[in-house]
Amino acid sequence: MAEVAKAPRTMSLRHPNWASAFGLLVVLPTFGILAVMLAERHKPIPLEVVPWVLLIALVELLPVATWGGVTVSVGYPLIIAVAFTFDPEVAALVALVSASDPREFKGEVTLLRALFNRSSIALAVLAASAVFHAVASVHSPVLTMFAAAFLAIVVDYVINLGLITTGVCLLYRYRPLRVLKELLGRGQEFLISYLGLGFLGASLARLNSLKGFGFWSVLTVLAPLLFARQMFLRSQALEEAHAELKDREQVLRTLSNAMAEERADERQQIAAYLHDDLAQVLFRLSIQVDVARKLLDKGDLIETGEQLEKIRESKQETSDRIRALIRQLHRSPLGAKGLAEALESFTDEVGRDSGVHFHLDIHDVAVPAPIALLIYKIAGEGLLNALKHAEASDFWIIVQGDEEFLELQLRDNGVGFDSSLPGPEGHFGMTMMRERAKIGGGTFEVFSVPGQGTTITVRFPTSLLQQEPSPEPAGTEPASDTPPGHVSPGTSGIGEPAA
Repeated sequence: MAEVAKAPRTMSLRHPNWASAFGLLVVLPTFGILAVMLAERHKPIPLEVVPWVLLIALVELLPVATWGGVTVSVGYPLIIAVAFTFDPEVAALVALVSASDPREFKGEVTLLRALFNRSSIALAVLAASAVFHAVASVHSPVLTMFAAAFLAIVVDYVINLGLITTGVCLLYRYRPLRVLKELLGRGQEFLISYLGLGFLGASLARLNSLKGFGFWSVLTVLAPLLFARQMFLRSQALEEAHAELKDREQVLRTLSNAMAEERADERQQIAAYLHDDLAQVLFRLSIQVDVARKLLDKGDLIETGEQLEKIRESKQETSDRIRALIRQLHRSPLGAKGLAEALESFTDEVGRDSGVHFHLDIHDVAVPAPIALLIYKIAGEGLLNALKHAEASDFWIIVQGDEEFLELQLRDNGVGFDSSLPGPEGHFGMTMMRERAKIGGGTFEVFSVPGQGTTITVRFPTSLLQQEPSPEPAGTEPASDTPPGHVSPGTSGIGEPAA
């Protein structure tokens, strides 16, 4: 009754470990206890359980993600109704057989994991049914019945929680307190999702026991519940789409601000360049012209010729600096020729005398202007860092994208370094690149080994860069980044790592 998403370990019969041993300690006794109890029954298993098994198996495939990642199974109240209607061993058998899990059909859980999940539910139902029948029955007074139902639900919860906590601790090497904190969540989640559906199950058991009602009346009650589930899923999908849209707007707003800051920095650099470089050359040129005029007035042709040559040199210097400024402006990734030619121009300019061979692989992907600016800045900073420190002979710049990510990869074959250690004090290149990636809602990864070069990978999620909202989510599973364990009434136990 808990799920673990994208976990690094598996519970397998082929690779035994402590978690596998615990799984066997749960599965084998469960099957043994049920076999003994069923063998000692003096009456056959009632045929009335067959429609319950089929119904539970069907609705168990329809879990609903609710508050904080909690997964509520529509089949949980049906399992509780079976626990209160039939004998403990029959109820446990029904739970064992009908506790379906979509991951089993997809091959996402091992055989041992599936048996453990089903066995943990069967043991919890066996104990809950035994407690309920020891105190009351479905024909008892209402208050007595619901008091017994409360005790049975608590017993079911405690047993399931204990089994799942132990399994998760052994499987993922987590501390028990951490697992309990994740599984228990907030108190209102437990009350709403677990106790509420448990009492609904008690009500279904009571309804099934009344004359003139029976199993078909349970279906009548369950139909609105399934309809409400569909409405809830629709509402949840709209909320997720709205949250995604807000995240996208926030990222684009941040990118726009960053782009404006970058543009302001460029304008300041241009102004400083014009003031400190070109203005001084032009001022010197004007002085040289005045000197040449005075020499010409004196008739000193030799000195005038020398001064004219200085004027020509100043003019050439001015022309060279203006062309350099034009090239600097032309390199902007927001220019007409785009990111590929901007990066190519940058590598030609910066690495002209470096002896480094550059390899550019810029795929034809749609790059929004703010992201193009960030990629250009990150690539430029990475290239300058490599030229200063890597001692590389080759440098690769790769930009590619798919439906999920836009990726920039910077790679060199230089001396490398130990990327697990903190960067040298006073070197801010990596920090600047990481901050630029963060601005665009992306990730920044560095892999380097001494003597084996360095690879920097930056990924921007394309879902936050699209112009139109993405389609509404249609699935019912919680997001893959949910914490490792949430109480999920009636669902199977420990999840298998995603492929």
